[in-house]
Amino acid sequence: MTKSLRKSVLFSFIIFGFASFQTAFGQEKKQQPPNTYSLEDCIRIALETNPQVKISELDVKTNENAYQQSRWQRWPSLSFSAGQGFSSGRNIDPYTNVYVQRNVNSNNFQLGSSVVLFNGFQLQNAVKRNEVNLKATQKDLEAVRNDLMLNVALSYLQVITNEELIEVAQRQAEASVLQVDRTAKLVAAGTLAESSLLDLKAQLANDELSLVNAQNNLETAKLNLKQFMNMPGSEQINVVKIPVADPALQPYDATIQQVYDVALGNLPQMKAAELRIEWARRSVEIAKGAGMPSLTLSGGLGTAYSSVAPKTRFVPDGTGSTVIDIPSTTSFVTYGGVTVPVIQRVTNANGSIQDFGYLNQLDGNRNSSVQLSLRIPIFSQFQVRYNVANAKIQQKNLEYQAQQVQLTIRKNVEQAYIDMNNSAKRYSATANQVQALAETFRVSQVRFDVGAINSVEFSIAKANLDRANANLIQTKYDYVFRTKILDFYMNRPLSDF
Repeated sequence: MTKSLRKSVLFSFIIFGFASFQTAFGQEKKQQPPNTYSLEDCIRIALETNPQVKISELDVKTNENAYQQSRWQRWPSLSFSAGQGFSSGRNIDPYTNVYVQRNVNSNNFQLGSSVVLFNGFQLQNAVKRNEVNLKATQKDLEAVRNDLMLNVALSYLQVITNEELIEVAQRQAEASVLQVDRTAKLVAAGTLAESSLLDLKAQLANDELSLVNAQNNLETAKLNLKQFMNMPGSEQINVVKIPVADPALQPYDATIQQVYDVALGNLPQMKAAELRIEWARRSVEIAKGAGMPSLTLSGGLGTAYSSVAPKTRFVPDGTGSTVIDIPSTTSFVTYGGVTVPVIQRVTNANGSIQDFGYLNQLDGNRNSSVQLSLRIPIFSQFQVRYNVANAKIQQKNLEYQAQQVQLTIRKNVEQAYIDMNNSAKRYSATANQVQALAETFRVSQVRFDVGAINSVEFSIAKANLDRANANLIQTKYDYVFRTKILDFYMNRPLSDF
């Protein structure tokens, strides 16, 4: 956690500071040579190709889908079903519900809907829980991007540092070459002993070795940068140098507590931890809601078709009815020695016999239903109780994790503040050392030219100055960037180096 947080702040300083630097000084982006990348280019390529970033982005999309789906859970559901049946032998006629001894071909269609009216606010809390989980995942993605961007930035700055060290090594080697040439002439003239020339040649060999080492370090730094950019190691790249002014060593204008307070409200790690505590609170409420009554409203429309239904049926025309007297052919009465048939008086609606096809039967068999369901949990083997208890434990666990994140931020701020002060001391001491050794080397060179000192003493003076110059470059970058880490914690625009 400490390394990740430190990386996040350092990268953010670099990428935003460099962009602001170019804007502040009115630099127009010029056409870069082939295979030359700015810091912004390296960051962009790394973010576009890094698998871990893509995995985190997919996690965000997954949680976005979960959040949107939970919102739709509050809406009524709607479903449609259809069935086709065929049976033979003794069956129930779906149309008349009487037994028939024949083959039956049937269809049925159902359209149903239901909506949860109340279930202990579980749906509402699920929506809020998924929302905060989505925000927490977005903060996680931000942290992953920061980690990657910092790694790229560190490699980029290592390339720049090694390029400057190469320049110093080249100047050292060039100075040694000139000194060897001059000493060779003096030896040839008999002014100096040949041992002086051999010592200087040894010094030149050391300088050339230092140059080779610096070049190797540069290639290693470029390889690391290319690996973060997912580039082949064989590809040649160059970077755009960031101009970094010598530090002024001014005291930082904020205390440790001020830096910590601002960082606590801005770092994504802290916000993600706070969001997950809210997620746990919603989980507790959902677990409690499972023990409350639930109320559901449902309804449906249906119809059916049967092949044994009559193919024709009498359809009234709406004009009234007709009374008909029909003599019976089987029932008779005798009165006064006369037998007469029983008269049956039938009232029939006016109408006609019409075909009763497939669609007519579906229309005639329509039915609808509405149902209100209440469920009251009485005893569920204490599942609700232990689910609530486990949810509270999870909430407490996340609260402790948030405290750990908070302590880590404080530790990093305090460490960054101390590192900045220590870097300032090292840079100041190194700058004084370079100034003193430069004067010592100047005097040694004069004395060596007149033969007052030997070549070994001269080589020692030169080697001390060379090491001090290299250390000065490293301490300069170290102090400036550690200062900008504090600027990042303070959420300040990083426009100047």
